[in-house]
Amino acid sequence: MLSGSSAYWAACLTFVFTLALIVSEKVHKTKAALLGAAVTLVLGLLSQEEAFHSVELGIDHGVIFLLIGMMIIVDILGKSGAFEWSAVRMAKLVGGRPWPIMMVLVLATALFSALLDNVTTVLLFAPVTLLLADELELDPVPFLIAEALASNIGGTATLIGDPPNLMIASRSKLGFIDFIANLGPVVFVMLVALVGVLWIFFGRMRVDEEKRQHILGMNESKLIRDPSLVRKSVVVLLFVTAGFMLHGVTHVEPAAVALAGAAVLLLISKEDPHKVLAAVEWPTIFFFIGLYIVIGGIVKAGLVAQLSAFVIHETSPSLESTATTSFVMLWFSGFLSAFVDNIPYVATMAPLVSDMANNVVGGGTPAAASTLQHPAILPVWWALALGSCLGGNGTAIGASANVAVLGIAERAGHKISFLRFMAWGMPVLLMTLLIAHIYLWLRFF
Repeated sequence: MLSGSSAYWAACLTFVFTLALIVSEKVHKTKAALLGAAVTLVLGLLSQEEAFHSVELGIDHGVIFLLIGMMIIVDILGKSGAFEWSAVRMAKLVGGRPWPIMMVLVLATALFSALLDNVTTVLLFAPVTLLLADELELDPVPFLIAEALASNIGGTATLIGDPPNLMIASRSKLGFIDFIANLGPVVFVMLVALVGVLWIFFGRMRVDEEKRQHILGMNESKLIRDPSLVRKSVVVLLFVTAGFMLHGVTHVEPAAVALAGAAVLLLISKEDPHKVLAAVEWPTIFFFIGLYIVIGGIVKAGLVAQLSAFVIHETSPSLESTATTSFVMLWFSGFLSAFVDNIPYVATMAPLVSDMANNVVGGGTPAAASTLQHPAILPVWWALALGSCLGGNGTAIGASANVAVLGIAERAGHKISFLRFMAWGMPVLLMTLLIAHIYLWLRFF
């Protein structure tokens, strides 16, 4: 087993090698992630206990089981014809025109991502998108990428929209209203900018008039194959949604809510569990498992902690000004989170910001809200939240929502390459980080 500097460099090289395989697409991304995980475990960069059970270093079981639970619910709901009904209904509301359809999907995805979470949202909207694109003979890829980008932006606005915000709230003692009040306005501006960019590229999309008239003439009620199953699925989905939104009150984790909903729906729908479970996006699930282990290797090696500490130390925060720290935190978090899962990154960075607050404010108790929420410290927390959440848009592996969308698209026969996603995601990341930079400067400095 490797140790010391050997383990450090082996973990870094394993991560780089795995990322290079994913980007090259010479092998399937799931194979690349599992190979990287195997190397991490065989070399002892992570122990089996750490990889499978450590909250800080191992697999994020919350994300894994949230995905599985929601995939089960979505599959059963899909069997009822509800997605076909929703697709036709939405097309009719906007006259069957491509650009209004894209705008509605993007804005709805952003809104639901703020209220629920971005993974759940894209799992619900992606099937509707694929059906609409198929009916109108449009390329669904721009729609799906736009939804993934919107989900990451929308999820940034609230405490429950993206897991890093929950972690930051726990450490900083900031509440739901604090997140809405401080992040909501800038997220709104980012969504307006995103819609503007999408208009430039897709605002003049056209669809065959015959196809448009066909979908406008469809009777969506006839697309419902099982009305009873629709009712059961919608009721369960509403309870699951309520469970997500009431997490702060009930303290029941989203994964537990999703699994409970999946179990109840399996029971009352009388669907064959073999067929339902076969429809779960297992390649996506195992991609996450492998990637979490590889990232756990570089977290344990200390790379993320070193980079995080370097950012704070070199920016020399003081009570008079934390502007440099905030701006560097924003951009550093954005670019690192595009390649490294933002959950272990925030888990590493948040305690460092907490320690910085105590040192800068001076003499306060580290756990005191007055210290953590001092006016000089608040912009650093918001920079961390904005950077870590928005960074997910940079690459296909930057956010769970991105990977979920790519998995659904690939299963439907529309493979989205790493570079194609990055060609859209990285410019949007740069645009949103620039907007966030200006916002932090105007509001806090």
